[in-house]
Amino acid sequence: MIQAANPTILIYEIVGMVFIILLGCALHFTYALSRRNPVVGVFSAVNESIWEHLKMAFWPSVLYLIAEYALLSNFGCNFFFSKIAGTLITIIIIPTIFYSYTTLTKRNILAIDICTFVVAVVVGQLSSFTLLTYEVLPQIFDIFGFVVTVLLAAVFAVFTFYPPHLPIFKDSVTGKYGTA
Repeated sequence: MIQAANPTILIYEIVGMVFIILLGCALHFTYALSRRNPVVGVFSAVNESIWEHLKMAFWPSVLYLIAEYALLSNFGCNFFFSKIAGTLITIIIIPTIFYSYTTLTKRNILAIDICTFVVAVVVGQLSSFTLLTYEVLPQIFDIFGFVVTVLLAAVFAVFTFYPPHLPIFKDSVTGKYGTA
């Protein structure tokens, strides 16, 4: 049975959209501004690869998850599952749209990249809202969501310094990988 949608949850998810978009945009520049500080690099885009740009959505989502958990854990169900599902949807949409349109246009267009980021965050947060207000799922879903969040955080951190040599990790400007 689907729960009645709590307007408080919707408000938090809309605030989350704005927070993730603004902080995500800032994270595009923080690594360079920090003079290539490796700790900052874990959380910021260290190059112009698609993978590094996914960090601009992932880390603000995780930071907002932490803040939202303190405020929302009594209102919704499926918290960790819904938050990681929304985040995964966001980080799947970004490369899907990017590779689709660049295959057709043979180039990337900054305005489309920015719109893609915004649309992906909005869809991810709305997906999270839907799952937060859905019927209560078994607790294993929340445990799974928490574990996936931690594992993905570790993957983003490790691949900052040791990325696989695959196209998604290749800097479109320098042709290099990671912090190299």
